[in-house]
Amino acid sequence: MVRYAKEHKQVTRQRIIEKAGQRFKQDGIDGSGISTLMSDAGLTNGAFYAHFASKDDLVAHVVTDELRTQVVRYGTLRPGRPGLEDLIREYLSPEHRDHPGLGCPSAALLDEIGRCEEGTKQAYTDGARAVVEEISARLTPEDPGSARAKAIGLFTMMVGTLQLSRALSDRKFADEVLEQGIENALAFMR
Repeated sequence: MVRYAKEHKQVTRQRIIEKAGQRFKQDGIDGSGISTLMSDAGLTNGAFYAHFASKDDLVAHVVTDELRTQVVRYGTLRPGRPGLEDLIREYLSPEHRDHPGLGCPSAALLDEIGRCEEGTKQAYTDGARAVVEEISARLTPEDPGSARAKAIGLFTMMVGTLQLSRALSDRKFADEVLEQGIENALAFMR
């Protein structure tokens, strides 16, 4: 039997999490079986349980990783409100809408997360709180707490707009929803 270093196991586990994140956002949690998830990671089904206790365990880790990555990426934006405006325009773009596997886990998975076990809901709650805190800090850097309600509204507006745009079959209407969503979000943040 081949024995791998602890680092190899952690790298493999992270690869499973990242590939599962893409697959979940593309096909949904319920639409992604362990066999497909492990195939995406280049592994056999049997390797799954060396890394996770269950699919629910994997889902919770994916949600944590996806939201943490999202918040870290916000740190690459311009400071303050200009960076928030950049985020809104990028988030509500046709590119983001058309590539859910590479985008925001909230817009892609929110309805399914609401039906998940408590561990996944807690992971999502922690991640959503971090997103709201990041938006709050950009709205009012001197007193982020004062902007919390507005940050929650802005976050929900962005997620809902993207979800609606993804659900529409009429491309022109879907683009109109995104464009109006940007205008609404920019007006709301003022």
